[in-house]
Amino acid sequence: MSATTSSEFLTQRLTALRDRGRRALVCYVTAGHPDPDSSVELLRGMEAAGADVIELGVPFSDPMADGPVIQASSQRALEHGMSLARTLDLIRDAGLRTPVVLFTYLNPLLAAGPDVLERAAAAGAHGVLVTDMPVGADPVREEWLGSGPLAFVRLVAPTTPLARMREIAAHGSGFVYLISRRGVTGIRTDVPEELPGTIARLRDATTLPICVGFGISTADQAKAVGRLADGIVVGSAIVQAAGASVRAAVELVAQLRSALDDL
Repeated sequence: MSATTSSEFLTQRLTALRDRGRRALVCYVTAGHPDPDSSVELLRGMEAAGADVIELGVPFSDPMADGPVIQASSQRALEHGMSLARTLDLIRDAGLRTPVVLFTYLNPLLAAGPDVLERAAAAGAHGVLVTDMPVGADPVREEWLGSGPLAFVRLVAPTTPLARMREIAAHGSGFVYLISRRGVTGIRTDVPEELPGTIARLRDATTLPICVGFGISTADQAKAVGRLADGIVVGSAIVQAAGASVRAAVELVAQLRSALDDL
């Protein structure tokens, strides 16, 4: 996948799924967790089990938006020597046919140098999501991210007003990641009551596919959210399963895929 078509690959995949009425399964894992050698097996296994998009978290020492499961996985990956550069090596080694979105904080990108987006695309990444880069916070860096070879996936919170939703969506591409609840990432047992209304407001604000994350961990939750959104994002539950074994994580992905395909 060349640098000039990386962002288009993610957009085309999500749009094609939506046009066919198929819910996208976006799976998050932390690069280098449970260990670097297992990561390639895990990425390939998730693809084979039906992941439509893989979010690959770049380990970071201060992951403020993440809950305890992903924080612990990030720390473990750092102890194994994982970095942004090694994350790109991991993508290259996995050789996936599935779109890959780098899930990162801003500091690792800045530390990697001005050509990091081009290097990421050359390694096989297709999108980037920067958790601590809200719209309007740094127009120069937002322009850098938005005009690069990767789709720039933006986050929308459940408390975001409609006008702000429109602004966020206008500055993003690929899909919109809708956070289902306040707080940090983590495993939950319920689906927020206000979620249908939030999704409805966001549909008024954008034509991009909407994928909902934060707290989805079971097949029943996947179905409930999949009835409302274009896709779901599952992270902490997969990361927790991967801590037990790659097989457990892949089996969970397969269960989530089956649940969405039942809709």
